[in-house]
Amino acid sequence: MSESNYTEGQVLFEEDNHKVIWLGWEKDEGSGAVQTNQYLIIHGSKGILLDPGGVHLFPRVVAVISRYIDLDNIETILFSHQDPDVSSGIALWLGITNAAIHISELWMRFVPHFGLVDFSRLSSIPDSGGTVSTSTGAALNMLPAHYLHSPGNFSFYDPVSGILFSSDIGGAVFPKDTHYLFVDDFKTHLPIIEGFHQRLMTSGKVCKDWVERMRKNRISMIAPQHGAIFKDKAVDEFLDWLSNLQCGSDILSNFT
Repeated sequence: MSESNYTEGQVLFEEDNHKVIWLGWEKDEGSGAVQTNQYLIIHGSKGILLDPGGVHLFPRVVAVISRYIDLDNIETILFSHQDPDVSSGIALWLGITNAAIHISELWMRFVPHFGLVDFSRLSSIPDSGGTVSTSTGAALNMLPAHYLHSPGNFSFYDPVSGILFSSDIGGAVFPKDTHYLFVDDFKTHLPIIEGFHQRLMTSGKVCKDWVERMRKNRISMIAPQHGAIFKDKAVDEFLDWLSNLQCGSDILSNFT
């Protein structure tokens, strides 16, 4: 990946008036913070921002977004779950955009702990999920992904691009000084996702259920909140692996 991608991001999909953008990484991750991905969907002139990240990422993510869209044109911000690496910047994003915020109804009472005082633009996502749309016609499906790992967790599916934004599902923990945007060889990638999923995902039953529901959609890419993006044959390879994974309560004796 070229050095400019670290600061400028990369377009993952573009067709007619629809664009999906990965918003880059920190060039220097020496702080020890977990690496995260942020994504932006632009349909016509309006945007949807997904899992914009924690406070320390805010200046960089704002700068990258501004290369693609005016901040006033971000209509919606989606939070897949409550973790601080996803949502601790929520008050800052409300301060510089006019966007409506969507987060699981389970986590609405926890949002004030991130310094939020204005709740007028917050909408809760019901456990069953739903659809969120822009004024220009983009529709994003909010799909339940509970207990993977959060009990109030969602994946987001873009029917136009076929990209599934999977939250922590599919996440990887890169070794120091190792980064790549796409999974080219699933077997090589597996060692850096296996431990993450075994520890954080609740059970194999929950994983299998999610895989079966997600496969009802046409998936061109799986874009997790951590690590590399799955595309082409790596999509099915990952889903096959996850549907047979023993994790969480299945292997509880490993942690006691």
